[in-house]
Amino acid sequence: MLGNLGPLGIVGIVVLLAGIGLVAYVDLVIAAGLALILAGMGLIVKSLITGMLQSFGMF
Repeated sequence: MLGNLGPLGIVGIVVLLAGIGLVAYVDLVIAAGLALILAGMGLIVKSLITGMLQSFGMF
């Protein structure tokens, strides 16, 4: 799976995990943690879609 993600997807996973860690650390930074989670999810989805389009020869 990580091979299909590419570097952008791996960065997305790192950002996602950083966001989850931030939420678990302190309640005052819930907003920042959720923002990181959403940004990471967006990067993962973008990378997966790009990889899928490349496998079909469209990108």
